[in-house]
Amino acid sequence: MEKEENQKNTTFDENKEPEEKNGESNENSQPENNQEINQKSEEKTKELTPEEKIAELEDKVARTFAEMENQRRRFEKEKLDAFEYGGYSFAKEALNLIDNLDRSKHVLESDEKLKDTEALKKTIEHLDIIKKDLISIFEKNNIKPIESLNKKLDPNFHQAMIEIEDDTKEPGTIIQEIQKGFTIKDRLLRPSLVGVSKKAIKKDEKTEENQQNSKDK
Repeated sequence: MEKEENQKNTTFDENKEPEEKNGESNENSQPENNQEINQKSEEKTKELTPEEKIAELEDKVARTFAEMENQRRRFEKEKLDAFEYGGYSFAKEALNLIDNLDRSKHVLESDEKLKDTEALKKTIEHLDIIKKDLISIFEKNNIKPIESLNKKLDPNFHQAMIEIEDDTKEPGTIIQEIQKGFTIKDRLLRPSLVGVSKKAIKKDEKTEENQQNSKDK
């Protein structure tokens, strides 16, 4: 009897299906293993060859050297500009001395009480000497006045303030210098303020122009 029961139990155990949990764990583990295999294969394909690694490093080194060279050039240019044009602001402010001398001279010459006096002549002479000395000092430091009178208007160096009728000059010719301009080396320190010539309008043309303006109004 005992043998028969043991045989039945063994038969029942052999035919028994595996537990659901074990089945589920086996099914879940299979995709995970596939993902790991795929990742490893992708890593292998993405891995660079020694030649590619060397080429990548050479490119990085070349880019680094190029950036360093650009920075060096910028530094050299800034240093050169600071050396050559470091006094730009000071020079521009110093031009006020010349302007003030010219204004003082003009005020003295316009004074009716001082006209034709010996004191005025000596004062004007001293002011002219001081102005010449200042311009000489400026020129030694590469600060030079711009030549304007009887020259064609150049927007790079001149700024037209007024137009003056003058048939003896070609239109656009500088016939008056209101304020002298200066350059420092190859840079404009300040433009010359000038008056330029224009063609004189005849009386007949003026009458027609006035009539036209009155009609437009």
